[in-house]
Amino acid sequence: MKIVFMGTPSYATVVFEKLLQENFNLVALFTQPDKKVGRKQVLTASHIKQFCKKIGLSIPIYQPNSLKDDNIVKIIKNLKPDFIVVCAYGKILPQSILEIAPCINLHASLLPKYRGASPIQEAILNNDKYTGVTAMLMDKGLDSGDILGYKYLKITPTLDTPSAFNKLSIVASKLIIYILKNYDELKPKKQNLLEVSYCGKIKKSDGLIVFDNASIIYQKFKAYKIWPEIFLDSLLKIKECKLVETISVNKAGRILEILKDSIIIGCSIGSLQIFKVQPPSKKVMNVVDYIRGVRKNIGDIF
Repeated sequence: MKIVFMGTPSYATVVFEKLLQENFNLVALFTQPDKKVGRKQVLTASHIKQFCKKIGLSIPIYQPNSLKDDNIVKIIKNLKPDFIVVCAYGKILPQSILEIAPCINLHASLLPKYRGASPIQEAILNNDKYTGVTAMLMDKGLDSGDILGYKYLKITPTLDTPSAFNKLSIVASKLIIYILKNYDELKPKKQNLLEVSYCGKIKKSDGLIVFDNASIIYQKFKAYKIWPEIFLDSLLKIKECKLVETISVNKAGRILEILKDSIIIGCSIGSLQIFKVQPPSKKVMNVVDYIRGVRKNIGDIF
């Protein structure tokens, strides 16, 4: 079977590599245009494009700004794909492409839960017991198509977004192999509209915390570890922390203990152990060194 693959980050690369290993006929790759990255604004290719170059893969790579371009639609039609596999591509497919071949999206949630842009982070934020990947037949709606299959992943107490991305990419790679090999026998299932929920794009401001609820802050820490991370009004980033307990009542932000390489911070409810922080425009540092530098002690507000 001929497959057009659409994907951009490392999550998609793992799935793409698995299809190569299983000898599927990948006839083209669509990925996001190169973007300027960092302070020096270096033009940087997507993770999956870099992977293709690294292994010397000879495959047409397309990076259109829009999929609504008639030339792009014509290119895909001329490829005559049996399937279009979409995995964290970052663009919405227009109806003109959806009609070319079955478009299978590997969405990183258990649909219809968490339709939208940030399902992995949302599952961690909400302290869910499970997340997973759904193989879905795409339609013109937002993650609203019929379901072809699921694979589950248990969310452990310390699972953060980077680890979840890595684990779910492996889950997705196994799922798509099964779906493609058994497609003719599968019976697509409508999503239960009573269970639909949505999650939007994450904003920088989502990472702002006050020391109100230790449990909620720790979930944010794990969910936003890639970006935007968690930070205070002063823009001090909390780079490494863990939940101590969830029931004590404290003055928000009070330093309760100073240990050898960490401090215990009281929240309105519960407490956190903080190990590393990063002041604005400075390097990551041990929190004990930081509080000595700003002359904070036990009883002070962090």
